[in-house]
Amino acid sequence: MTLTLLLALACGPSPQPPGPLPSPGAASPSPASAADAVPPPPEDPHTVDARRRMVEQQLAARDITDPAVLAAMQAVPRQRFVPEASWSVAYHDGAAAIGWGQTISQPYIVAFMTQALQVEPGMKVLEIGTGSGYQAAVLSALGAHVYSIEIVPELAAWADGALRAAGFPVVQSSEGSAGAPLPGLGPVHLRTGDGYLGWPEAAPFDRILLTAAPDHVPPPLRDQLAVGGLLLLPLGGETEVQELVRLERGARGWREERLLPVRFVPMTGQAQQR
Repeated sequence: MTLTLLLALACGPSPQPPGPLPSPGAASPSPASAADAVPPPPEDPHTVDARRRMVEQQLAARDITDPAVLAAMQAVPRQRFVPEASWSVAYHDGAAAIGWGQTISQPYIVAFMTQALQVEPGMKVLEIGTGSGYQAAVLSALGAHVYSIEIVPELAAWADGALRAAGFPVVQSSEGSAGAPLPGLGPVHLRTGDGYLGWPEAAPFDRILLTAAPDHVPPPLRDQLAVGGLLLLPLGGETEVQELVRLERGARGWREERLLPVRFVPMTGQAQQR
């Protein structure tokens, strides 16, 4: 499925975003292979228009200039990745709560981080903090092979269902190989666990992205980045000023750039034990 096809599917008669977040302890959706991904049901034209205005007014009017990133943000139905209580604000210029103390980032921040990663089709991208699955969907729409880890089991289960319902090729870590992904979409490998440790058996990664803020760069993630790769993360404690930091691993060492001030939820698990 290409970005063009995703956009065409967005022009149907009625919206069908995913249901409300499950209550804690809810069972995960039944596993399915990437080959089982099917086109999502059509969207309401008003929702498609809201996404177009989001891209034009919140992204392109600022400093998001990468055509592939703008196309991916236009293609991915953001409202399918928020709970029912947030449907009305899915395309607003701000973050939205998704449950369990987590948020889906402001559209501009998602686009900015995606652009800063400089993702190309076929790259292996490790995402720490699946959340609702929205960032993983954007990366998949760029053709990346996504490996995403979520520490909250209930949220991981909901993201799995949201991604599948939106037509993305999901593979749980227990399922093995993704097989052939849909044309134009990279496979999304999901795992529930502590992202501090990364995904060593799938390393090295071309890109690594954190969507929660630690107060230091996790050493296992440094080790799992390929030479020439980029690692992007919000860095800073919960009570500190956080900065979005991009690290590049070169053959002779590391180069660091501080891109902009941000505010993310803290990274939990082993990241808080140091």
